[in-house]
Amino acid sequence: MRFLSVRDLRGHSARVWRDLPDERAMVVTSNGRPVAVLTAVDEGNVEQSLAAWRQVRTTQAITAIQRQSVQNGTDQLSPDEIDAEIVKVRQDRRKHSR
Repeated sequence: MRFLSVRDLRGHSARVWRDLPDERAMVVTSNGRPVAVLTAVDEGNVEQSLAAWRQVRTTQAITAIQRQSVQNGTDQLSPDEIDAEIVKVRQDRRKHSR
Protein backbone atom coordinates (compact mmCIF):
# COMPACT_ATOMS: atom_id res chain seq x y z
CA MET A 1 0.00 0.00 0.00
CA ARG A 2 1.35 3.38 -0.96
CA PHE A 3 1.69 6.21 1.55
CA LEU A 4 1.56 9.83 0.44
CA SER A 5 1.68 13.09 2.30
CA VAL A 6 -1.00 15.73 2.23
CA ARG A 7 1.53 17.87 0.38
CA ASP A 8 1.96 15.18 -2.31
CA LEU A 9 -1.80 14.83 -2.61
CA ARG A 10 -2.14 18.57 -3.09
CA GLY A 11 0.81 18.96 -5.44
CA HIS A 12 0.39 15.80 -7.51
CA SER A 13 -3.33 15.12 -7.36
CA ALA A 14 -3.65 14.24 -11.06
CA ARG A 15 -1.03 11.50 -10.65
CA VAL A 16 -2.69 10.24 -7.46
CA TRP A 17 -6.09 9.92 -9.16
CA ARG A 18 -4.47 8.24 -12.16
CA ASP A 19 -2.61 5.71 -9.99
CA LEU A 20 -5.38 5.01 -7.48
CA PRO A 21 -7.27 2.37 -9.52
CA ASP A 22 -4.09 0.26 -9.79
CA GLU A 23 -3.04 0.86 -6.17
CA ARG A 24 -6.62 0.16 -4.93
CA ALA A 25 -5.86 2.10 -1.71
CA MET A 26 -3.45 4.78 -0.50
CA VAL A 27 -2.78 6.10 2.98
CA VAL A 28 -2.60 9.88 3.31
CA THR A 29 -0.24 11.15 6.00
CA SER A 30 0.15 14.48 7.75
CA ASN A 31 3.42 15.07 9.55
CA GLY A 32 4.19 11.38 9.07
CA ARG A 33 0.99 10.20 10.76
CA PRO A 34 -1.81 8.43 8.85
CA VAL A 35 -4.92 10.63 8.62
CA ALA A 36 -6.97 9.15 5.77
CA VAL A 37 -7.30 6.26 3.38
CA LEU A 38 -8.13 6.79 -0.28
CA THR A 39 -9.77 3.78 -1.89
CA ALA A 40 -10.65 3.17 -5.50
CA VAL A 41 -14.30 2.66 -6.36
CA ASP A 42 -16.25 2.44 -9.56
CA GLU A 43 -19.84 3.27 -10.36
CA GLY A 44 -20.88 -0.30 -9.70
CA ASN A 45 -19.50 -0.61 -6.18
CA VAL A 46 -19.80 2.81 -4.55
CA GLU A 47 -22.68 1.86 -2.28
CA GLN A 48 -21.07 -1.49 -1.41
CA SER A 49 -17.79 0.23 -0.55
CA LEU A 50 -19.52 2.83 1.62
CA ALA A 51 -21.49 0.12 3.43
CA ALA A 52 -18.28 -1.81 4.13
CA TRP A 53 -16.53 1.30 5.49
CA ARG A 54 -19.53 2.09 7.69
CA GLN A 55 -19.45 -1.44 9.07
CA VAL A 56 -15.73 -1.13 9.83
CA ARG A 57 -16.24 2.23 11.56
CA THR A 58 -19.11 0.79 13.61
CA THR A 59 -16.97 -2.17 14.68
CA GLN A 60 -14.15 0.20 15.67
CA ALA A 61 -16.56 2.33 17.72
CA ILE A 62 -17.95 -0.71 19.53
CA THR A 63 -14.44 -1.97 20.29
CA ALA A 64 -13.47 1.44 21.69
CA ILE A 65 -16.59 1.52 23.88
CA GLN A 66 -15.85 -1.98 25.16
CA ARG A 67 -12.25 -1.03 25.98
CA GLN A 68 -13.42 2.08 27.81
CA SER A 69 -15.96 0.01 29.73
CA VAL A 70 -13.22 -2.37 30.91
CA GLN A 71 -11.00 0.56 31.92
CA ASN A 72 -13.86 2.18 33.86
CA GLY A 73 -14.93 -1.10 35.45
CA THR A 74 -18.43 -0.80 34.01
CA ASP A 75 -18.08 -4.09 32.15
CA GLN A 76 -19.06 -5.87 35.35
CA LEU A 77 -22.44 -4.12 35.81
CA SER A 78 -25.52 -6.30 36.16
CA PRO A 79 -28.55 -5.75 33.91
CA ASP A 80 -30.37 -4.08 36.83
CA GLU A 81 -27.43 -1.72 37.43
CA ILE A 82 -27.37 -0.86 33.72
CA ASP A 83 -31.10 -0.10 33.75
CA ALA A 84 -30.69 2.09 36.84
CA GLU A 85 -27.85 4.01 35.17
CA ILE A 86 -29.98 4.57 32.05
CA VAL A 87 -32.84 5.93 34.16
CA LYS A 88 -30.44 8.26 36.00
CA VAL A 89 -28.89 9.62 32.80
CA ARG A 90 -32.30 10.21 31.25
CA GLN A 91 -33.46 12.10 34.34
CA ASP A 92 -30.31 14.24 34.28
CA ARG A 93 -30.83 15.02 30.59
CA ARG A 94 -34.42 16.09 31.21
CA LYS A 95 -33.29 18.43 34.00
CA HIS A 96 -30.64 20.05 31.81
CA SER A 97 -32.82 20.37 28.71
CA ARG A 98 -35.41 22.55 30.40
